[in-house]
Amino acid sequence: MNILKKIAMTLGIVAMSATTAMAEEKTKVGFIYVGPTGDHGWTYRHDIGRKQVEEAYGDKVETFYVESVGEGPDSERVLTQMALNGADIIFATSFGYMDSVLNVAKKFPNIKFEHATGYKQSENAANYGLKLYQARHVQGVIAGMMTKTDKICYIASFPIPEVIREINTFFLGARKHNPNVEISIAWVYTWYNPGKEKDAANALISQGCDVVAQHTDSPAPLQAAEEKGVFGFGQASDQMKFAPKAQLTASIDNWGPYYIDKVGQVMDGTWTTGDYFGHMNEGAVQMAPFANMPPEVEAEAQRVKDAITDGELFGFTGPINKQDGSVFLAEGEVATRMQLDTMMFYVEGIKSPMP
Repeated sequence: MNILKKIAMTLGIVAMSATTAMAEEKTKVGFIYVGPTGDHGWTYRHDIGRKQVEEAYGDKVETFYVESVGEGPDSERVLTQMALNGADIIFATSFGYMDSVLNVAKKFPNIKFEHATGYKQSENAANYGLKLYQARHVQGVIAGMMTKTDKICYIASFPIPEVIREINTFFLGARKHNPNVEISIAWVYTWYNPGKEKDAANALISQGCDVVAQHTDSPAPLQAAEEKGVFGFGQASDQMKFAPKAQLTASIDNWGPYYIDKVGQVMDGTWTTGDYFGHMNEGAVQMAPFANMPPEVEAEAQRVKDAITDGELFGFTGPINKQDGSVFLAEGEVATRMQLDTMMFYVEGIKSPMP
């Protein structure tokens, strides 16, 4: 074999190897979580979405995650390391990661970033979220009808817009069906701390609260309700197994379809920045079966849920005043996305002071 043939064969083998390597190269997908994957709530549901990406694309993707990452310098460090490790797209799954996402996205313009529940974007950083206030409004209706003491309560994480708007819509749903209802709010300043969450729930229950809602990530407040013989709601996931006598329903976050879609866009080169807000009518926001309630409460809850799903009812429709009595929404006026994303006030009727 002459030297030219050897060179040609060698080049052919190298070309075939390169082509095979390119064909087998996996799309790398990173996830950064604010809590542990075993929280049975928020992070647990995001990680289910990650696993659904693996199921959808098999050996075409490689997913990886870092859990329990703080919303500050730690998140920027983790995002940077994921980018350096070759991620093609990174999902940052908590509100407090917003500025870190934008900072790291500037440094890595060829990597796609997705930030959950935020409102800032760039050319390679998109937003996504779910209209979880839809399920929360239904929970409020149930709470207003179920309370015997006219005292309902809410275990809240941090005073940020997504938490405050859900407190508001929960209260609006309850007050619409029970004008005498009052709400007590306990701020625990953590997303996941079962001990603090449970202590806060027990304290409010001892003050007469008989329906407990939460915007924290463990089942602990619901377990407190179970132990004290009152009612509550699961958060982000169906938590019935933790409180079979107390859970009335639960909001269920369905992130998988969005993750599958966006990873697919990266794979076929069609990804663009944007602002997704998933609705009940597309299955992005779901609810666990209604339980532990009289038939008339279940019927009204189902009616409200159906009306929200069909677009006939929106919880933030005027007239709605702010806590200080000033007008937020006039008669028939509907809140805009920006108003919802920046909501930093309680509605009229909530007596607790803003933190």
